[in-house]
Amino acid sequence: MLRTDYFTLPNIALILTTLLLLSLGQVLFKHASSQIVLSQPLTWLSLPLLAALAIYAVATVLWLLVLSRVPLSVAFPFYGLAFLLVPALAALILHEPLRWQVLLGGVVILGGIAITAWGARA
Repeated sequence: MLRTDYFTLPNIALILTTLLLLSLGQVLFKHASSQIVLSQPLTWLSLPLLAALAIYAVATVLWLLVLSRVPLSVAFPFYGLAFLLVPALAALILHEPLRWQVLLGGVVILGGIAITAWGARA
């Protein structure tokens, strides 16, 4: 029998927190990439890179917690939110332009997530 109680507030909070951390990690990786010089190993110890790796470690533990509660087929579609969160955070933190195409694509992705969530409740 298919469980329909996956979308509890704690589960949704865990999924969204994980995605926010992964998105923040991506922005930090981008920031760190401007400071890394391959021929200078000490540049690999930059604060943004170490912070991104730490954030990814926490996000991985949270994702394992999510997967212990929610089937992958239900949780994974939420990863699509990262395609909107990463550019939004890049605009806020790195001052990268946020194009209207990204916002439109985000609306489409949100529609897909809603359809997936609706199917999981049936």
